[in-house]
Amino acid sequence: MNRNSLWSLRLGFSNKQASTIENLGIKKFLEQSFRVPFDNNIPLFLADSPKTFAELKEMRQMAKDADGEAKKMLLKASNSTNVEMKSWWIDKMLNDEFPLKEKMVCFWHNHYVATYQKVKVNYWIFQHNQILREHAFGNFKELTKQIVQSNAVVRYLDNTDNKKGKINENLSRELLELFTIGIGNYTEDDIQNGAKGLAGLGIGEDKATYRKREEDNDPIIYFGKKGVFKIDEMVDIIFEQKNIPYFVTRKILKWFIYDEPNEKLVTYYGDYFRSVNFEIKPLLTKIFTEEFDKNTAGSKIKNPLEYSLQLISELNIDIKNNAFIANFAKQQNMDLFNQPNVKGWDGGKSWLTSQMYLQRNNLSYILTNGRILNQKLLKDPSKMDSPKMKEVPVHLDWTKGNNKQIIAQLSDRLLFQVDESSQKDFESILKYDFDENAKNADQAVLRLFSNMIKLPEFQLI
Repeated sequence: MNRNSLWSLRLGFSNKQASTIENLGIKKFLEQSFRVPFDNNIPLFLADSPKTFAELKEMRQMAKDADGEAKKMLLKASNSTNVEMKSWWIDKMLNDEFPLKEKMVCFWHNHYVATYQKVKVNYWIFQHNQILREHAFGNFKELTKQIVQSNAVVRYLDNTDNKKGKINENLSRELLELFTIGIGNYTEDDIQNGAKGLAGLGIGEDKATYRKREEDNDPIIYFGKKGVFKIDEMVDIIFEQKNIPYFVTRKILKWFIYDEPNEKLVTYYGDYFRSVNFEIKPLLTKIFTEEFDKNTAGSKIKNPLEYSLQLISELNIDIKNNAFIANFAKQQNMDLFNQPNVKGWDGGKSWLTSQMYLQRNNLSYILTNGRILNQKLLKDPSKMDSPKMKEVPVHLDWTKGNNKQIIAQLSDRLLFQVDESSQKDFESILKYDFDENAKNADQAVLRLFSNMIKLPEFQLI
């Protein structure tokens, strides 16, 4: 695979940025990616969603007073808004000139999990997503402080039930186990005392706030320090711990490059992360520029978004409704805003079970045949010949040449490697006497493309 194509996929979701990486070089490409402005506008699909306590209280009262059918309609409307939010986010992934920010937002989204299924307030989920976007390339410590004080996280991890004399340890535990230092680097006393420091941190208008009647102001011992600590002070103490940089550095390497990162690399980049005071931008710059020069193709299984968005981009399909992509990702166990548990998506080999591989091939079959995309087709592509199914334009970009040149150009942007057997198969599809100017030339190259994307080698980057 061409190195620029490989890193276009790793730093985004398609091959779109390959020429930009080639022209700018990886360092300048990263600099421009980091400069993408933060958009703090509230999308129109949230217009009718409650955003204040008064609006939320009013809607909950409506739901309480409504009959069975009306309750169903309210729930349907809320679920529909959540689907629109998924589509809005996928549109950013598909169309942003420098999609690294959205790739990083998705990383943090799976690091600081808070699901719509439990939180049940779309605006809080949107706020959570926006915090991740605003601080995507900022400071890890500051991001942790901001996200733990989001209404979504406080609600998701049950800190609304954490009160003096009635302690709930969920947020305190996950702050350590999943957000910062990982298992084995804290004690049960740290969790219990941390929960006391978080007692009373509940839902607020714009972010979580402490409630005086419910907070615990007794001194605690937290990682060996004694005092009355609240969330900001607690995070400061956590970030003084020896193992703080390695947990998230390992996850970043896994998200972008290696399904099984080498521990020496984790330590190397983790030590650097500490030296730059947990600033994310210089860490990413160091990782991407240094790993760019290595031969690392094939070290990571594409997640469902990387797989599907690459296909849509390659085929130049104009998706009218991104909900289809969200549904495919959900079918592949990558449901945006609804991870299976607080640990998030496992990634790696979990993306490529035999069932998921079959689903991916179904998707590729539907897309390359240019059919309207819906769930019925996704589950059973044999129905795609139904007269009710409308076609969508499909156009594969390729540069004219002989059969081996065309095979090489597609391989360079699609496959991390091509063995002798595969090469022979490709040449049997696009024969030595292939006429690049023939009327059916596009269809012949599309058949070659269709064959390539069904290979295991297409699943890896």
